[in-house]
Amino acid sequence: MEKDKERLRVLARIQELEENGQFDVDPENDPPSKVILPGTVDYKQKKLSTRIKAKFTFALARKFLHKMIKNKQFIVKDVVGIENLDNLDSGAVLTCNHFSAMDSFATQVVYEKSRQSKKRKLFRVIKEGNYTSFPGFYGKLMRNCNTLPLSSNFQTLQEFLRGASYHLKNGNYVLIYPEQSMWWNYRKPKPLKSGAYTMAVHAHVPVVPIFICMEDSDVMGQDGFPIQMYTIFVLKPIFEDPELSASENKEMMAKKNYEAWKAIYETFYNEKLEYLTK
Repeated sequence: MEKDKERLRVLARIQELEENGQFDVDPENDPPSKVILPGTVDYKQKKLSTRIKAKFTFALARKFLHKMIKNKQFIVKDVVGIENLDNLDSGAVLTCNHFSAMDSFATQVVYEKSRQSKKRKLFRVIKEGNYTSFPGFYGKLMRNCNTLPLSSNFQTLQEFLRGASYHLKNGNYVLIYPEQSMWWNYRKPKPLKSGAYTMAVHAHVPVVPIFICMEDSDVMGQDGFPIQMYTIFVLKPIFEDPELSASENKEMMAKKNYEAWKAIYETFYNEKLEYLTK
C-alpha cells in the first residue's frame, strides 16, 4: 500500500523540527482558530445541561472506541502500573506524551481500568482551536467530553485556571500534555513545559506521569502505515516537597516527570534517548 503523502510530509517536518530543537511546534497545519470569549465555557460544569451533554457524548465516544478496537484500528497491548492510580486518595494532574489524537482514548482506557473511575472524573486540557474549529463528530467530542479548552483571551484563561483548580481540589483528574505539541507517532519524550506542574502545585495535588510506548502491529492502516500497539505505563506519583518553594516544586516535578519518561523510553525500546538536534 502506498504511504499517505501528508503523513510523509508530517514525518519530514517532525525531523526538521527535532533537528532545530523546536519541540513545542506542531508539524501539522491547524485549522483557523476562533477566540473563546469569557463566559463561553462552563469550566466548572455548574450547569445541568453541561453534565447531560457530557454523559450523552461519552456514550457516543465509547461506542466509537469499541468499534475501533473491534476493527483493530486502536490496539492497547498492555497497561502497566495501574496501581499507581488506584492508590491515590486525592485529585491529580495526569501528564502524557502526545503523538496522536488516539492517545486521549488511551488515557481514557487507563482511567476506566482504574478503581478511581467510580468516584473521580477525568478532564482533558485541549487547545483553543480544537474546541472552536473541529466540525462534526470530533468537534462534538472536543466540546463535550469533559474538556477544558485553553484560550488566547486573558480573562477566559483565568476562567480555565479556576476551573482546572476547582476540579483538582474536588478530587478529580486533569490530563494535560506538557510537551505542548503533537508529533505523529513520535516515540521519544520531548522537553516539558511548566503549566502542568504549576497547576499541580497551586492545587496541592500530585502529578501522575503516563508514558505510552508503541510497536508496529500486523494491521495496516489506510494511510499505508502499520497500526500501532500501545503499552501504557502509569508511573509513580510525584508529590510536592514541603521543604521547597512553589517555583522549586514546579521545577522538581517537571524534572522527575521527564526522568521517569526517559527511563521508560530507554528500557522499552532498549536504546539511549538521543535527539537529532544540531
